[in-house]
Amino acid sequence: MRYPQRLKLAAGVLTLGLVVSACSAPSTSSGNPTTTAPGSSAAPAGVPEKPSAPVTLNILDVAGNQKLTAGMIEAFVADHPDVISAVTWESGGAPDLVGTIKPQVDSGNLQIDLVLTGTDGLSAGIGQDLWIPLVDEFGDRIDNQANYMEPAAKMQELAEGFGAVVTYYPSGPLLQYNPEAVTDVPTSPEELLAWAKANPGKFGYARPANSGPGRTFLQGLPYMLGDTDPSDPVDGWDKTWAYLKELNEYVDTYPTGTGQVITNISDGTWSMIPTTTGWEIEPRADGRAPNTLEAAAFDDFTWVTDAHYAAIPKGQSDDKTAAILLLLQYMLTPEVNAMAYDHGYFYPGPAIEGATLDLAPQASQDVIAEFGRDWYDALIEEKPKATPLTAEQLVIAFDTWDREIGAGKY
Repeated sequence: MRYPQRLKLAAGVLTLGLVVSACSAPSTSSGNPTTTAPGSSAAPAGVPEKPSAPVTLNILDVAGNQKLTAGMIEAFVADHPDVISAVTWESGGAPDLVGTIKPQVDSGNLQIDLVLTGTDGLSAGIGQDLWIPLVDEFGDRIDNQANYMEPAAKMQELAEGFGAVVTYYPSGPLLQYNPEAVTDVPTSPEELLAWAKANPGKFGYARPANSGPGRTFLQGLPYMLGDTDPSDPVDGWDKTWAYLKELNEYVDTYPTGTGQVITNISDGTWSMIPTTTGWEIEPRADGRAPNTLEAAAFDDFTWVTDAHYAAIPKGQSDDKTAAILLLLQYMLTPEVNAMAYDHGYFYPGPAIEGATLDLAPQASQDVIAEFGRDWYDALIEEKPKATPLTAEQLVIAFDTWDREIGAGKY
């Protein structure tokens, strides 16, 4: 089962980084590059039920989504060679998304056909008017969205009609720890603070702006600490900011990515970290972390949910739009969406009702059987879920953390 988030951006929400290098210009069914008047709206009426000839799709992934959905897309291509002949992939970072897509939209020369992104990249594109209004214009052609699980449906609301949820997970915050070093596992933020004070330098997390577990921990604290408004990091997080400042006294450094956090707990530098279901399972499954690490939940907490979205840049050709709509409808069927279990990266992963583990590939079932936690599913059902901060509020939270908590340590 899975859960929420909400988007809305003001210009400048994300700092642009290096532009992701683009792949060669795609072609329409006639073989000519996709071109429209700069800034024009993408193909609304007149998009055929299927392309007039098979198309090649160039996909940009800025969320690590490829590992969850590549199998779905490959299966569609194999089953429907008359719709999509081939797929190419590029990966990049969400902060670089606008710098990559906006020049293509403005020039009317798309080199990326489909974007797979988290709420951060999707909201940045909304703010810059980069996406076609996918659900508003073509919702009847991806009507499998009616089968979203409730938390995934709430995450879909955040897209404001500009993207379609393809994968979902409840995220966290949870704790991961080395049982040889942590014998009295904290069950509340207060106990965690006391443990960190007694073991300085042995607890840590990554800079929230660069880490899923870091930002989940940041957003989960207001619920656990009883702040006045968990959705308002400016006027509603007094207890959270005070708590993080005190906790900061016992944290030596904040890595700029979750990978270093995994290294730190794996090599014994740290003994305990905040985590999410996916970051707790997959590193043990792929050998980055020892399988001897344990996980625990706070006694009283709220899941801060997460999702990945598919978005289509403005200016897309009718044929490619038609192909993408057919692809998304296919991906949002239980048998196909169950591939999102993958190796636990976004556990559980599926966004669709009925996409149960028994429908997932055997390799996924085997990984979850060996490295999953038998208490996760019950915990997901039991605890409340909350959507993440809006993009605008999240940027404020990141900036406040950077200035008041992590300054000089990341």
